[in-house]
Amino acid sequence: MLNIKQSALAVAVGLASANALADGFYLSGSLSYNDMDDTYNDGSFTEAFFTGPGTTIPAGVALPAGTAVGWNTDVDSGAGANLAIGWQMDELRFEAEYAYASHDVDTHKNVMAAGIDLSNEDAAVLVSGAPGNLGISVADLVADGRGDFSTDYLFFNVFYDFDASWTLKPYIGAGIGNAWVDVEYNPSGVGIIDDDDSVFAYQVMAGLNYWCSEQLSFFGGLRWRQTDDIEVNADLLPASFDIENESWLAEVGVRWSF
Repeated sequence: MLNIKQSALAVAVGLASANALADGFYLSGSLSYNDMDDTYNDGSFTEAFFTGPGTTIPAGVALPAGTAVGWNTDVDSGAGANLAIGWQMDELRFEAEYAYASHDVDTHKNVMAAGIDLSNEDAAVLVSGAPGNLGISVADLVADGRGDFSTDYLFFNVFYDFDASWTLKPYIGAGIGNAWVDVEYNPSGVGIIDDDDSVFAYQVMAGLNYWCSEQLSFFGGLRWRQTDDIEVNADLLPASFDIENESWLAEVGVRWSF
């Protein structure tokens, strides 16, 4: 009889604990407008590169491994989505979040190698062994900024919800996690980079909650999100690059608490 009572008590305590935990759980989702900062592709040749025929640079000029090469990339604003499952304990919230963001490339410019501006050189200078000029400058070739950045994120976030007496209740938060970033540069149809990297990511958040009921709330806010530099290899050149990845987000979303 004692064992039966003990078992019943254990089940009751377990159910009570499960209900208490379930009461704190929530699901949330948001859509965002993402403004990714323009970036610099900071690279170097991984092996000796021999120039093709440029305008003033002759074919066959050797640039040894380690020679600097890089250019600026302007990035369009993009869109994103964020999905999270979390648990609230008084003013604190803890959540696991999946996020996705995508940005198109606007244009590339200021191509440099070995400290030399290649903008006015014929684009054949970038192609070892090219038989002759291509009739288009490096600047014009890369100005057609086809390509994109697409990123999947996983974050662990912590939020603090201020216990304000207002209808709109402010919150702040921060998160750390990982980003899987795919980079494609294809200006004028020329494949320059098509590679991806997995990097550490972090973000900070602030905004306002609006509670419609004990279960349903809407929120809106801003995020600053950054990753470690993305490391990718080029297809057109024997070179590797470090690319900065930083963005601001404005989001609106909904949260359902159980």
